[in-house]
Amino acid sequence: MKGFREKAGASKCFSKSTPDTPNRSLASVGSELGSSESFDPIGDSKITSDVGWGCMLRSSQMLVAQALLFHRLGRPWRKPLQKPFDREYVEILHLFGDSETSPFSIHNLLQAGKAYGLAAGSWVGPYAMCRSWEALARCQRAETGLGCQSLPMAIYVVSGDEDGERGGAPVVCIDDASRHCSVFSKGQADWTPILLLVPLVLGLEKVNPRYIPTLRLTFTFPQSLGIVGGKPGASTYIVGVQEESAIYLDPHDVQPVINIGKDDLEADTSTYHSDVIRHIHLDSIDPSLAIGFYCRDKDDFDDFCARASKLAEESNGAPLFTVTQTHKKPVNHSDVLGETGGVPEDDSLGVMSMNDAVGNAHEDDWQLL
Repeated sequence: MKGFREKAGASKCFSKSTPDTPNRSLASVGSELGSSESFDPIGDSKITSDVGWGCMLRSSQMLVAQALLFHRLGRPWRKPLQKPFDREYVEILHLFGDSETSPFSIHNLLQAGKAYGLAAGSWVGPYAMCRSWEALARCQRAETGLGCQSLPMAIYVVSGDEDGERGGAPVVCIDDASRHCSVFSKGQADWTPILLLVPLVLGLEKVNPRYIPTLRLTFTFPQSLGIVGGKPGASTYIVGVQEESAIYLDPHDVQPVINIGKDDLEADTSTYHSDVIRHIHLDSIDPSLAIGFYCRDKDDFDDFCARASKLAEESNGAPLFTVTQTHKKPVNHSDVLGETGGVPEDDSLGVMSMNDAVGNAHEDDWQLL
């Protein structure tokens, strides 16, 4: 098991229980904030809870929070959680509050993801979730100066040769990563910290067994942030592996709303952390998932590429993703790098209503690469 202790202790666990999930102690695994106490209504809706539909958003918040911890406090982060808390740690928790004033709230994620069909009450898949984080970062970059960005890193959603066209393993293109860094820094730096999100579909109802060995090995990467996905139809945050089991934090426990001020060093942060670990056999996880990696600088990214290339070479013809210097044929990056926020025409953006999600938990309707 790689890096579980520091990851489990540092990650915020968001979410609420689904109707068929029993409520557990508030002190247990994490939170889906907004159950005991309602959060602010989302947009023009009257929805003040994400019970039954918000697990993918919440588990993705965990992964991004981990990236911020790596960026601000070092990797791995081993500082004990005790009051008074480190100011930077509290500032990170503040970013994920349940209101529009918190940059990475569920409210703002849904607003940024409208172009991908995100809406309060709808269950979302990994691909649409990754693109929504990309859109949210782009919107915030346009509204703030370079030194004021809440997410101090570029986001690169790794897709196929045709930027989302179905078929084939996703391709980490070094030139694309460089362009993302340049856009993020507004041309002021050759390289910046970068968050790589890799949405994958590794089978139909189950993960193809050929992918499991390489999936397990991604956790040996020092850049690994873990996996968003896990159970069929119910997203979790997988933080490590041990033998044939995936270790995960579950966002399906009901928690009260606690919005923490960025200067509140004595805040109650109990709902932002997990003291219960769970596991699931690797061959039982849902085949639709997203892997995250954080690279601090160019050297770190080069190390990641070297590890990823070796992993692909040793995958027996079933790589999770590959690495290339440049695309073999031109790719339209306007959807990724442009300011218009356009979305490729695709009738399968990975969004379904709450009722559909329950009824089709095993159908692979998310995003096929």
